[in-house]
Amino acid sequence: MRSVLIHKLEHGDRALYLRWVLTGSASAGKRFFWTALTNAGGVIASIAFALVPLVLAEGQLKVAAVQAAWSLTISHLIVQVIKRNVVRTRPHLAAEGRALAIVPDRFSFPSGHAAAVMSVAFIHAATFHSLAIPMLVFAALVGFSRVRLGVHYPGDVLVGQLIAIATGVAVRALW
Repeated sequence: MRSVLIHKLEHGDRALYLRWVLTGSASAGKRFFWTALTNAGGVIASIAFALVPLVLAEGQLKVAAVQAAWSLTISHLIVQVIKRNVVRTRPHLAAEGRALAIVPDRFSFPSGHAAAVMSVAFIHAATFHSLAIPMLVFAALVGFSRVRLGVHYPGDVLVGQLIAIATGVAVRALW
């Protein structure tokens, strides 16, 4: 029973990937847009968005920055442990395609980029409600960019984002 469910999930994940991934014939404009978006929400940018307010801010923004830094760190550790135990091959390698973004490692599940950007966005969205929708939409689009650029399956992104949200909820609850 379990293997049938996993097979169906895997098949659906691959089908969505093939529907959403950019092909080699995609316009330079599309490739530029999705690459810029993936870089704007990557791990380095997420660390900067967490640490700059930590150093420069006061009050509620500083508290959110500390929480974001903790959420980012914990979710990153969780993602890395899962990646090294699940060892899912990246889709561009499994399909003998090519990735349109820099691939940080050979493991696909879960997405570290999606977890990083969502961990910071979730904390700030939970703290500053007026910014919640734009921040969460941005984080979701960064995750989608990982699929568009051929480096993750949609399920990788979804699980990375769920790890980040769960971590953010736990950090805020323990605060």
